[in-house]
Amino acid sequence: MKDIHQRLSEIKQRLTDKSFRENKGLGNEIGFHIFDYESEYEMLVRDYIFNLKKQIERENDDIKIKEFDLYDIMLEVLNERGYLEKNFKMEEKKGSEFVFNATEKTLRLTSQNEDNKIVQYIIDRTESDDIVFLTGVGKVWPIIRSHTILNNLHRVLDKVPVVLFFPGTYDGGSLMLFNEIKDDNYYRAFQLVDKY
Repeated sequence: MKDIHQRLSEIKQRLTDKSFRENKGLGNEIGFHIFDYESEYEMLVRDYIFNLKKQIERENDDIKIKEFDLYDIMLEVLNERGYLEKNFKMEEKKGSEFVFNATEKTLRLTSQNEDNKIVQYIIDRTESDDIVFLTGVGKVWPIIRSHTILNNLHRVLDKVPVVLFFPGTYDGGSLMLFNEIKDDNYYRAFQLVDKY
């Protein structure tokens, strides 16, 4: 089995491959990819992504990477709508569970159309020649579930490759956050870099 450093070192070659950027699998499947990793490597992966984006864009005029940190998006959307400070006060009075549910409703996370504020945020800022990185999955849990974002993006973002950086395990059909929290929902995506 490859270690985290070996797997990270293979990402650049994968992203710069023309077939990857054309967003087509063998059966013309939509190019959604997952790079799963042990959560203990979160800071290593964050640093690697930061440096990788700069390196790829410096070396390749035709590749643009857009990183969307789900946690940062959530905070920005809540702040723009005037709910961020209200959520802090509400949590003191009614508890975290209440705020999680209220935030989910505010962001319209279960909506499968343009009402989903996180999905719409990503769509509005993505151009046809981008590669989309989704990060911040562990930071935003349990309010935003990665399968919800992937399933909703899958319906509307089919022209660009999407890479979810996932602190946990992806077995080709299901996601297990932090290797402890099993997702009940099935999701079909490609492994960005094989583990073996």
